[in-house]
Amino acid sequence: MIIGMPKEIKNGEYRVAMIPSSVTAFIRSGHHVYVEKDAGARAGFSDREYEAAGAITCDSKTVYDKSDMIYKVKEVLPAEYNCYKEGQILFTYIHSASRPVMTKVLLESKIIGIAYEDVDDEEGRLPLLAPMSEIAGKGAFIAAFKYQQTLNGGKGRLLSRVCGLEVPRIMIIVCGHTGMAAAEYAAAFGNHVTMLDVNRKAMENAHKLSDNIEILYSNRENILSSLKQADVIINCIMWDQRYEGHIVYKEDLKLMKQDAIIIDVSSDEAGAIETCVITSQDNPVYKVDGILHYCVPNIPSLYANSASILLSARTLPYALKIANNGAEKALKEDKHLRRGLSFYCGLLTNKENAEANNLSYTSADELINSF
Repeated sequence: MIIGMPKEIKNGEYRVAMIPSSVTAFIRSGHHVYVEKDAGARAGFSDREYEAAGAITCDSKTVYDKSDMIYKVKEVLPAEYNCYKEGQILFTYIHSASRPVMTKVLLESKIIGIAYEDVDDEEGRLPLLAPMSEIAGKGAFIAAFKYQQTLNGGKGRLLSRVCGLEVPRIMIIVCGHTGMAAAEYAAAFGNHVTMLDVNRKAMENAHKLSDNIEILYSNRENILSSLKQADVIINCIMWDQRYEGHIVYKEDLKLMKQDAIIIDVSSDEAGAIETCVITSQDNPVYKVDGILHYCVPNIPSLYANSASILLSARTLPYALKIANNGAEKALKEDKHLRRGLSFYCGLLTNKENAEANNLSYTSADELINSF
């Protein structure tokens, strides 16, 4: 099989799906690899390293035209809509439910789209999403640390326990991978951390993390009480756009300290945080009613080298399985990989997308078992 890795074109996205050692693994398995020139430059991987590993470096058109499988990081952007061909495999983060135009394009192109974010394991975890979630959570606390600095427009408050100073309070919404990572950093600096969730198991896991973390049920009373005290609010919940309402409403900002900061890791516009508007690394912050908002959706890209190494390590075994066996056999033999199937040759196999956009749905299990 021919595997291709184009350069990511989304603003501020510097990660790569394949590092040079990944190329070596494909070559040793008898495959061919095309890498777009400078694809890994911002992540610390040169064309020379990819070529030494056995890849052919070339322009973007050649990558798409030659490849049986496109192996990348981000969803398909408008400039890439015409790049795909029928039967081509796309292995990446797709997040299709919130992208109806992209969905239409990928259905019409009749590709086989497998989404990292939906691949699961025996315990129902999301192994291809988890490493990026951890980096995003830790990066979120670092962002809060940065924007509390006077130089960056903050009040100049050190987010750390310091003798003689009041201990800062960090509020974290949900106890998943991202929230746990943010809490780990925040607690390590001695801050008072409050985490809110409704998942009992997640709450119990978070409770074991540190003595300076309190765990509360996420209800309206606890949310408002925590908002009033918080110096930093870190939202880590990916919002289901089918739900009406929010966790933090615009009117709630009036209850907060005027120097408080909201870090919205999920960056779902008008999602869990009603006042969230997606920002970029070039222009990351804005204020609403005096409250600083940081809503950069791809925090892991700020740590592109570390993120690429982790992402490659997690996705490579699945990518090799697809390359070695072909998409159909790999999907039939691995039910966890099959969970990630979003598109198959003109059929929509992602139930959430079908429900969100009122589209026809085909069960991946039934489809694959028909082969």
